[in-house]
Amino acid sequence: MPTFNQGRVQSLLFVPGDRPERFDKALGSGACSIIVDLEDAVAPGAKMKAREIVSSWASGERPVLLRINGRGTPWFADDLALRELPGVAGIVLPKTESSDDVSQVTDGVGRNIDVYPLIETAAGMSNVREIVSTRGVRQLLFGTLDFQVDMNIQGDAEELDAYRASLVLASKVAGIRAPIDGVTPAIDDPERIARDALNSKRRGFAGKLCIHPKQVPIVNAVFRPSEAELDWARRVLAAVAESRGAVVSVDGKMVDRPVVLQAEQILVTSGGIGHAA
Repeated sequence: MPTFNQGRVQSLLFVPGDRPERFDKALGSGACSIIVDLEDAVAPGAKMKAREIVSSWASGERPVLLRINGRGTPWFADDLALRELPGVAGIVLPKTESSDDVSQVTDGVGRNIDVYPLIETAAGMSNVREIVSTRGVRQLLFGTLDFQVDMNIQGDAEELDAYRASLVLASKVAGIRAPIDGVTPAIDDPERIARDALNSKRRGFAGKLCIHPKQVPIVNAVFRPSEAELDWARRVLAAVAESRGAVVSVDGKMVDRPVVLQAEQILVTSGGIGHAA
């Protein structure tokens, strides 16, 4: 069962850090990565217990991401100590607003640690170019719910699309993975989850955060290429290979360099060739 996928990432599933009975279910959900959550999912009085649970459970055989409490909270320093655990593949950093926030996670650690900044505030969005250029940043996550509150935005669909574009653009310019979009609060509404995931995909996101195992297969299905897309990509690359440099067309459309790159990306996303960055 995959617990942390260094390549293709479509779904990242949160699991409360103080609920160890849910860990195995999360690991078996089909999610590409698991985020053990010490922040929003854990009440203040349970923070210490959650750290003890994670410390005893974490293992290099089942690496996961760990969302710690943010800088400026009374739990930050103790949470940060868990970055040295062999089972922690990366740190999800809430309310990231500056390069210095990221450096607080990467400095003084005995190994390289990937940081996944959650952009959840106006300040974080304003400073996103600085954040993505900081050593250790692996991928941006969009904390849509907190961002709506901070910006007083009513709605999480087209109301946030301009900000989604900012995260995708900043990630591309910095040469890091495309970002991961925020959660859909609805758990028992598969149509809403699929619609939100499709919007994320169309906006250039690499995947979506999930808050329940039910959401995982829906998100994965949206982000993975369809059979029709895979068939088209294979035919494009086959036609180019056989052309020996001559101009070719597929389905009545000329195949130029951008089309070839699109076909290659589809196969990379499916696992057909190479590895995603």
